[in-house]
Amino acid sequence: MKAMRIGGKLRRLRQERHLTQAQMARELGISASYLTLLESNQRPVTVRVLLKLVERFQVDLQAFAADTDQRLSLELMEAFSDPIFEGAEVKTTDVQELVSLLPAVGRAMIDLYEAYRRHLPADATTSAGEDASETPPVSIPSEEVTEFIQKRLNHFPELEEAAEALWREDGLSIHTLQQDLMTVLRQRHGTEVEIRPADAMKGRSRRYDQLARRLQISEMLPPSSRLFQIAHQIAYLGHHPALDRIAASGNFSSSDAEALMRTALANYFASAVMMPYRMFTEAARATRYDIDILRNRFGVSFEQVCHRLTTLRRPGDEGVPFHFIRVDIAGNISKRFSASGIHIARFGAACPRWNVYDAFSTPGMLRVQISRMPDGGSFFCVARTTGRATALSPTSGLPHRVGQRAIGLGCDVRHAGEIVYADGLSVADPQIATPIGVSCRTCPRTDCAERAMPSLFQKLHIDENVRGPSTYVQA
Repeated sequence: MKAMRIGGKLRRLRQERHLTQAQMARELGISASYLTLLESNQRPVTVRVLLKLVERFQVDLQAFAADTDQRLSLELMEAFSDPIFEGAEVKTTDVQELVSLLPAVGRAMIDLYEAYRRHLPADATTSAGEDASETPPVSIPSEEVTEFIQKRLNHFPELEEAAEALWREDGLSIHTLQQDLMTVLRQRHGTEVEIRPADAMKGRSRRYDQLARRLQISEMLPPSSRLFQIAHQIAYLGHHPALDRIAASGNFSSSDAEALMRTALANYFASAVMMPYRMFTEAARATRYDIDILRNRFGVSFEQVCHRLTTLRRPGDEGVPFHFIRVDIAGNISKRFSASGIHIARFGAACPRWNVYDAFSTPGMLRVQISRMPDGGSFFCVARTTGRATALSPTSGLPHRVGQRAIGLGCDVRHAGEIVYADGLSVADPQIATPIGVSCRTCPRTDCAERAMPSLFQKLHIDENVRGPSTYVQA
């Protein structure tokens, strides 16, 4: 387990309380010189000091100990990887000092960079060399929603309680859940469910007719998706005020972002109905997070199980803190969340060494990896593709391509013993760990043959007489 260093936060707390180092040291029962070492991150904080912080200064220990400084540092390094900063020669130590002393300025720089990306001209290029017109800006509605979910740790107690109340009040059963939910729609909301032919749906998966009070679902959806769409509609019809309240608390920049947040919350409610918190958490622990057993027990998909596992953050009844990533074969990240502490790229593609990309070479097979980041953090990761490579067109009956996606799920390696897929692995053996990074531009590794672009951490030097592991890495 990595030592916790909270020097910047400790210094900011002292300054906010208008205390000298001697005064704060006295309150914490330590020497002023030791406090100086803590504030400069030359010593890790101890449990005794953390408990004193709670006792004397009433700090929120969870928020105080969260690795937000490290996350901000990584986001800044990603931003500084853009070629517009190439002449600035910003070093890692510069970023760390900025985050430690002036985190608000660092956050403002991230906001400024995002605004810059939003207003790039159509012929401009990004750090990956792509056409900007093909690269969505960072602060589009989906990114705003992702950031809000990350801040809330992907856990919404109000929706969990609403889902549990539905089970309790309507006597739902896991074995007859679809029929039970259809009864809820009919009796509570006067709405009937109709499974419609694919040609009649004209490419739509779900359609709610407000006038006829009829929910139409495409026959092309598998049973788990049909169930999900029914529960999703119950969220809108029965819990819209709750969705509005939570979405309004996000202070989103547009009505589109707020509407997308409501959709995400309705999806969350649907997941909580299909896999009720206590029942699912107990099953997850009992099966040691066996995804196949869980998806069969609850009649859901691989992706639905993985996503639900990231939401188990109820105080006093938490599950393993997972990260989640969904990518397509082109490397686009369509969904990301991290409770494990791993940093997932926001600007550009993630590391090609990550097993979530290897999954495309073995469709349907679960891939296991111990991933080690440049800072020494190690993570236990599993990944698998979802969907089929081809399917029949709902209109013509002819084969057509269906985009495959890969799902990655992982946790800090110290939790690997709780996961069935780690059995037989010597997780502490450094020889089996795969060195990965956040992205090529922010990765300092000098031995990577898969590097797609030069690193910010080394000056590019091309020797026409020598070839290293890649064009951007010296031999």
